Amino acid sequence: MAKLILTHEVTGLGEPGDVVEVKDGYARNFLIPRSLATPWTKGAESQVSAIRKARKAREIATLDDAQAAAQSLESRQVAVSAHAGDSGRLFGAVTTADIAAAVEAAGGPKVDKRKIEIGQPIKTVGEYTVSIRLHPEVSAKIAVKVVAG
Repeated sequence: MAKLILTHEVTGLGEPGDVVEVKDGYARNFLIPRSLATPWTKGAESQVSAIRKARKAREIATLDDAQAAAQSLESRQVAVSAHAGDSGRLFGAVTTADIAAAVEAAGGPKVDKRKIEIGQPIKTVGEYTVSIRLHPEVSAKIAVKVVAG
């Protein structure tokens, strides 16, 4: 087992700044090459506190605030404009950054693109449902309409 410090959020494993133990192959072949984690050392404890402080500044403070933001988001439909061919297939894909920018443009709260979860890659024009994790206990599902632009 390898002991690691997460530098980014990994679904099902933990948040940035968490110290986790995972199998050696998962650490060596997936987490470390993608810069999602760093090996744990005694000197890295200061790095953990810096990561946690940055995470606290970004996240929504209370559960009530997160629930209010979730209701605000779920009542909106977000439109994303993307370049598409005649058949409705996009040139590329809609990214989480595109969705975060569209939410903010629609008058919603500022959303961190790393908190947005897209089930399947969005590569065609149409309507999709996307999940946004606002708080460890609260997530919002929003309707995203992709239009050719």
